Amino acid sequence: QVQLVESVGGLVQAGGSLRLSCAAAGRTFRTYAMDWFRQAPGKEREFVAAISWSGENTFYTDSVKGRFTISRDNAKNTVYLQMNSLKPEDTTVYYCAASWSSYNTYLLTGVGTMDYWGKGTLVTVSS
Repeated sequence: QVQLVESVGGLVQAGGSLRLSCAAAGRTFRTYAMDWFRQAPGKEREFVAAISWSGENTFYTDSVKGRFTISRDNAKNTVYLQMNSLKPEDTTVYYCAASWSSYNTYLLTGVGTMDYWGKGTLVTVSS
């Protein structure tokens, strides 16, 4: 069992930066690949970024490439999402998620492939 808790999001002006963190409870954090998703009201939850257990592999959706960076600290059981050059369309609730990978380096991006979810945190980007 893995419990995920996202940091509090916040309000930021367009062009600004914000870093989200997601702390995992459980001794097996390093065996999980970690993802960030987001979901706007009335829309489906969408993939944002993923990172393998070691941090060696990362993958991003096209709309955030070059602006967002996913990273992890296995010693702290924490995954991060550094968001730069934020746009109003980035406004939504962000969720972290874990998928068991058993030290494999493949990444999963589907909502249905995640094993655990955080409760989400709201990020608001003002224009």
